[in-house]
Amino acid sequence: MRALLVVNPSATTTSARTRDVLAHALASDLKLEVATTEYRGHARDLARAAVESGNTELVVALGGDGTVNEVVNGLLHAGPAPEQLPRLAVVPGGSTNVFARALGLPNDVVEATGALLDALREGRERTVGLGLAAGTPGTEDEGVPERWFTFCAGFGFDAGVVGRVEQQRERGKRSTHSLYVRQVARQFFGEHHRRHGTITLERPGEEPLRNLVMSIICNTAPWTYLGNRPVYALPDASFDTALDVLGFTKLSTLTAGRHGTQLLTSTPERGPRGKHAVSLHDQDSFTLHSQVPLPFQMDGDHLGLRTSVTFTGVRRALRVIV
Repeated sequence: MRALLVVNPSATTTSARTRDVLAHALASDLKLEVATTEYRGHARDLARAAVESGNTELVVALGGDGTVNEVVNGLLHAGPAPEQLPRLAVVPGGSTNVFARALGLPNDVVEATGALLDALREGRERTVGLGLAAGTPGTEDEGVPERWFTFCAGFGFDAGVVGRVEQQRERGKRSTHSLYVRQVARQFFGEHHRRHGTITLERPGEEPLRNLVMSIICNTAPWTYLGNRPVYALPDASFDTALDVLGFTKLSTLTAGRHGTQLLTSTPERGPRGKHAVSLHDQDSFTLHSQVPLPFQMDGDHLGLRTSVTFTGVRRALRVIV
């Protein structure tokens, strides 16, 4: 099988020696080409080139969720075609690795490589649904290019946290869970709109949901991990359905504490709830509008400020080795 291994040399949990060993192990079973990313967006460009070459059957992403997201966007540059496109495989090398873990893969790079080789020998794969976000026609963001996401997107508070974390990493801080917790606190106390929401959710044929302070969009569960603890914002979200949405209409100190506790104690059966929490399941299409520009993130990658984003849940978008 012809395969391309896309390596992020800045992956949090892998060393150069580990990456060389993993590449050698994969090359024993695959006709392998190895490419190392050199700039932001390079993994996307490499995956797109692999598709356009017409002779690559598998693209392996070695890195964190950001690397996986770029590879997916490269594979799906011309749209989903699961039977024609190369398959995707993931070897987790980031700090959280939500997509890989949601697929049931080991979080250890060596174990994940062994599991990948076993899956290839046994022909194990599944076709997963993905989320697609684009600028909304008729708004100032209509020219924003569409982009795929694998497990989550966020508009408002959580995206602000992601942006703060990225700023800290650019200053040399390591991506740790304690860093995220600190930035959650800083974002909360710096949030200007946490008592009176600016977001409206619109769906075809339904009444708008207004005055949301923040919104989380999930393509699978869990939403994220805090160390080894899975956090379920939307427990019913699945790779086999469209998108799930969670919105909060108020984030006072009391309600934020309550919902924060609910997230930390969430289970596959129970997520955040209450009169200030709104959740929707299996949504094919919806749009989020904000009265003011708000931070936006996808798969843990901060994408700047937006006033309007249109989401589509695309079932059976990509084949993945599991």
